[in-house]
Amino acid sequence: MDKLQITAPFDNKIIKEIPFASSLKVEKAVELAFQTHKDINERLPKYRIIEILQKLIHLMITQKESIVELAAKEGGKPWVDTQIEVDRAIQGIHIAINEIENLSGTQIPMGHTKSSENRLAFTTLEPRGVVLAISAFNHPVNLIVHQAIPAIAAGCPVIIKPASTTPLSCINLINLLYRAGLPEKYCQVLITTRKDAEKLVSDKRISFLTFIGSGKVGWRLRAMTAPGVHCALEHGGAAPVIVEKDADIDKMIPSLLKGGYYHAGQVCVSVQRVYVHESIIDEVQKKFTPRVKELIVGDPLSRKTEVGPLISPKEVDRVEQWVSEAEQSGGEILCGGKRISDTLYEPTIILNPDENTKVSTKEIFGPVVCFYTYSLLDDAVKIANALPYSFQAAIFTKDINKAFYAVQRLKSEAVMVNDHTAFRVDWMPFGGSEQSGLGTGGIGYSIKDMTREKLMILNLS
Repeated sequence: MDKLQITAPFDNKIIKEIPFASSLKVEKAVELAFQTHKDINERLPKYRIIEILQKLIHLMITQKESIVELAAKEGGKPWVDTQIEVDRAIQGIHIAINEIENLSGTQIPMGHTKSSENRLAFTTLEPRGVVLAISAFNHPVNLIVHQAIPAIAAGCPVIIKPASTTPLSCINLINLLYRAGLPEKYCQVLITTRKDAEKLVSDKRISFLTFIGSGKVGWRLRAMTAPGVHCALEHGGAAPVIVEKDADIDKMIPSLLKGGYYHAGQVCVSVQRVYVHESIIDEVQKKFTPRVKELIVGDPLSRKTEVGPLISPKEVDRVEQWVSEAEQSGGEILCGGKRISDTLYEPTIILNPDENTKVSTKEIFGPVVCFYTYSLLDDAVKIANALPYSFQAAIFTKDINKAFYAVQRLKSEAVMVNDHTAFRVDWMPFGGSEQSGLGTGGIGYSIKDMTREKLMILNLS
């Protein structure tokens, strides 16, 4: 197949066909990026990068409606949520500009020993090298901002391989970057076959790999990188939430609703496993279930839709199989549990599915939330920590001591107190460990990660 066919997740209609880059084009792209990095005299000065990013912001604001429409159409995220994503992407570029303005090395103290007297030492920051960004489908605008903009801000040439299901938003955004004045050699988009993508990953001219996607793929790609390549891997999890008996249930319900069904659950930190104290499980399910049933499922381009399609029919098939397994193993379906169409699945709640079923042990990545009961907080923490994921978790309680107790014991990299697990702002550290990933994301953290410190020592004697 010499072309990539992009279809709309909602109705499977073809949006566009894009030719795959030839192996020769891939090679030329890598060499161009590599030579661009090597030519120190051609590196873009900070002020020029800032000017380009400011122009990009202006272009994105003036074309926001069309950016939202394209992303919602190819990605399936409802219009209202896609608008928020594009706003976040624009804000992310503002964050990058602020980070550039404050990006600097540090002075290293000298003179504390006889051997270091009469010396002045400081570090400067340099671009690490060519960045390869391999992206996921679920935030087709904002993820590109999180991967490509930090590279550009750090002065690194970047090659982007967007998700094969949502490449159009990436291509559109990078074209806007060119219009804003960025030389094309600093940012190239490649639509490649899997074979050529793997060649890119293993190429010794690549200095930094940023990957967002499944752990199975991410760890395999990391193993293919050349010695010395730095990696940032953002995988998924099976986000746990603990609900203590003193939780404010009425305030919690909207939070869990958003965290569990945003983008049909296709979010790496989506609410999945909710451990509810046995004394309040009846009240929680009675208040939560009707709200889930009221969610409007349908066309992502409709302003009324709250839950859109899954990215492909095979994902609907998978979720359907996992829910069926959970039900057959004793889990109670409180609502949902059925497919609506080839691309839509009902928002679902499962009560006490068996702990060995897929919905209890793997990332669902679909509109399914599981409730489990517990009696002691330590037991809930133990079960929450049982899986080989570590990303974001949450606890709902009015007791600050319980909150700190849980935060200290939950192995997640971030713990939300009285908020859902999918909360994020783009200037905070964001990332997982264990099977959930490697490294820390967030605009500023990524920019720093894509630079290297060079130490200079002056002998003043």
